[in-house]
Amino acid sequence: MRIHVVADTADKDGGYVVERLVQRGGEIVELDRDALPAHETIGDSDLVLLLGSDKSAHEDKWIDSVTAEIRFVRASLKAGTPVMGICYGAQIMARALGGTSWRSDQAELGWARVDTTDQALCPEGPWGQMHRDVFAPGPTTKVIGTSWRGPQCIIDDSFGARAIGWQFHPEVTPATYERWVKEGYWGDTGADPKDLIRQAYDHAPGSRNLAHRLTDAALSYLGVA
Repeated sequence: MRIHVVADTADKDGGYVVERLVQRGGEIVELDRDALPAHETIGDSDLVLLLGSDKSAHEDKWIDSVTAEIRFVRASLKAGTPVMGICYGAQIMARALGGTSWRSDQAELGWARVDTTDQALCPEGPWGQMHRDVFAPGPTTKVIGTSWRGPQCIIDDSFGARAIGWQFHPEVTPATYERWVKEGYWGDTGADPKDLIRQAYDHAPGSRNLAHRLTDAALSYLGVA
């Protein structure tokens, strides 16, 4: 199983999700999202995974990178390669499938449960959250998970291969979440950084198990061995 992982060069940690993909026999091929193949497709691939980013899919300064990744997602699906997206990756996916994204008036941080209509593809959690942007789905996309801020999980099979995206972070490990907090990615929200880090470590055992179950369910939905 050959898996292409699209990520920022400064943050390529696929955490629990990539851990499970490797356990399932995945061969990981890393792709820099700022230098995606000019021909848009990647040839032999069983799955594309779009990781998160500190970029915003709606900001003009990232338009070249965002446009290239959207083309890449559409080309992959058309070629029969399923796509999985996390946080920023889910926002890119939403845009590629005819939706949009924008800056929320408040960040979602810490560990929280989500409302779901599919306990396999989107278990209620709790899941790690760290994002300032939200998205709206395209006309063919089905929302199966939500929070009070917006969609948390989407699926779509109308562009060729199947696609699934999560706004939350099933992949995040305590060490990565702590780094994000200390780097200030979460912004000036008034949240207590020590409390956010504590939540990450308190939820660690359950988060790994949830992420592995979620990854297994997603592979089954996507039709990936």
